[in-house]
Amino acid sequence: MNPDRRERVVVVGAGQAGLAVSHELAVRGVEHVVLERGRVGSTWRARWESFCLVTPNWSVQLPGGTYDGSEPDGYLPRDDIVRYLERYARSFSAPVREGVAVRRLERADDGFLLRTSEGDIAAEIVILATGAYQRPHRPAAASAIPPGVYVIDAERYRSPEALPAGKVLVVGSGQTGCQLAEELADAGREVFLACGRAPWTPRRIGGRDVVHWVQDTGFFDHTRAQLPSPQARLVANIQATGHGGGHDLHFRTLRGRGVTLLGRLVGAEGRHLGFADDVTQSVAFGDARYAEFRTLIRETCARRALAVPDMPEPDPFDARCPTSLELDGLGAVLFTSGFRPDYSSWVHIPGTFDDLGFPVERDGASSVAPGLYFCGVHFMRKRKSSLLIGVGEDAALVASAVAS
Repeated sequence: MNPDRRERVVVVGAGQAGLAVSHELAVRGVEHVVLERGRVGSTWRARWESFCLVTPNWSVQLPGGTYDGSEPDGYLPRDDIVRYLERYARSFSAPVREGVAVRRLERADDGFLLRTSEGDIAAEIVILATGAYQRPHRPAAASAIPPGVYVIDAERYRSPEALPAGKVLVVGSGQTGCQLAEELADAGREVFLACGRAPWTPRRIGGRDVVHWVQDTGFFDHTRAQLPSPQARLVANIQATGHGGGHDLHFRTLRGRGVTLLGRLVGAEGRHLGFADDVTQSVAFGDARYAEFRTLIRETCARRALAVPDMPEPDPFDARCPTSLELDGLGAVLFTSGFRPDYSSWVHIPGTFDDLGFPVERDGASSVAPGLYFCGVHFMRKRKSSLLIGVGEDAALVASAVAS
């Protein structure tokens, strides 16, 4: 092995996870370099034009970089998020090398070898902080959509005007799917939403943003061990939006805005796409999660001797929904079916990832490859592990392990 350069510690990725790790390494006096294939905050830069945070600005809590602006209860738009991350990186002179893509990571006799777009780098320790959103996922039935139909994943969506004219089918009803369905409907497009199972709550409960309650109840701190199964890591986030100062967004509100709800996409026959008759079950799933959250709030209020806020029951739901959609007049299909880990396409260390593609680790340290660490992984330790409000906690643990 004759690498082009050697580094003791290499961090891969300069989003919130990589920068938080870099900050915590710097605090502990650990020399390192951060490799970023694009620019600082690349994932945020790739969001659609009107994107804004779903969580309030006060929840931006990177180590040494807590939000201190004038609108703590607002929701940062995309470009302001990028500017925040750029300022954060400058605040501690993060050693970021932009435009360096890591194409392969493998073991070496004395550590690891990173094959990059600017040559090979040998490292004793590698920290992968490439984010929770790596590979767009499409359901198996996506292959049934005939050629000629304009099909994109959410990461390629920019604005309603950028889509071909005609009806729009949004497949996937987590935060992204609901937000884009609402935006397209508000722009005058005829929108169809293929629904899946996702939790929801009102935007505000008892006059407070729901994220205050998520924090106060300890919901953010639920651990991976508390999940009913490993697959539960892939359940959608709470349906919500920060647009217009933040408002309710779920199946009932979307239907009220003129969006046609459909069940899961199951295939195609002739000039029609077919959908399961399961919208009722999807709505019931979300309602059940809201009921569980209300119970959690009541328990928290009782424990703290606080008044229980008003939490109304969900409105009745009309279960009648179409089970087919004509392809004629369909301008675009937009997949917002979530993401899956994509480490295994470039990390060539056998046994490092589980069947779902997540790292096999403990507190961010690989259980298979000593010297390999992770940060920013969805539900790595807690529900908040990949979020702006929580990634700093994991970053501190990883940096402490590296320093020691």
